[in-house]
Amino acid sequence: MATRTDSPRRILRGQPAMAQSLDPVVQETLRLWRKHHLGYDQTKYVVERVRRRLALEPPRTRTRTVARLDRSEVERLIHATYRSQSTYGLMIKTLFQTGTRVDEFVHLRVADLFLDGDPPQIHITHAKRHADRYVPILSALADELRTHLRGRQTGFVFESNRHTRYATRTVQAIVTACARAAGIVKRVYPHLLRHSIATILLDSGVVPIDQVQKFLGHLHLSTTQIYAETSVRALGDNYNRALGGSGSRGQAGATS
Repeated sequence: MATRTDSPRRILRGQPAMAQSLDPVVQETLRLWRKHHLGYDQTKYVVERVRRRLALEPPRTRTRTVARLDRSEVERLIHATYRSQSTYGLMIKTLFQTGTRVDEFVHLRVADLFLDGDPPQIHITHAKRHADRYVPILSALADELRTHLRGRQTGFVFESNRHTRYATRTVQAIVTACARAAGIVKRVYPHLLRHSIATILLDSGVVPIDQVQKFLGHLHLSTTQIYAETSVRALGDNYNRALGGSGSRGQAGATS
């Protein structure tokens, strides 16, 4: 029998019977959340509070591998999406190159963009556990964002037809549908793009793990270590070189 310190992932991995037995709990939770009209952020808050009250802790050991797209798959996804819907292509490229969580991404405002910097940067303000941070972006992406905004200086970077921010579920659906259209057989979702940029930066051999930690907004280095067991070498210019640019004003490579 699972102890109180076992995480749900550990309980359910490879145990379909256990997962099925939790269906009544899922249904009851669904009923309560619908009754109280909880949104995305509110449900996250409730889950975290319940975990704390039950003193639930993650397992001491974690899997050392994560799902990811390799660079060629990322390129295929971005290029195919640009051909069919350029705005979605820019959204997916921005998700990937910034390593943002989907909830951080949909809250990006025009005021958070510092496109004339060296290198250009984006201020992630709606960060998990208030871990606000600045992330560098390639100059080519900065130019595309300028074109996308067409001089607009207020509002969200990516807006719906109603000039409101995208819902996280909408962005998730867009990424999944675009990956399917690109012929990628893996299950693709926004957080997979975050996994992918993290591993690509580390695999490049030029961005050290502590810089990747800051880039991702992880509070603890141990969280970042899931992407790599060894450290390598400075964000800014190294980020550009890792993604195919040349220096802080480098142009984007295949994924630009």
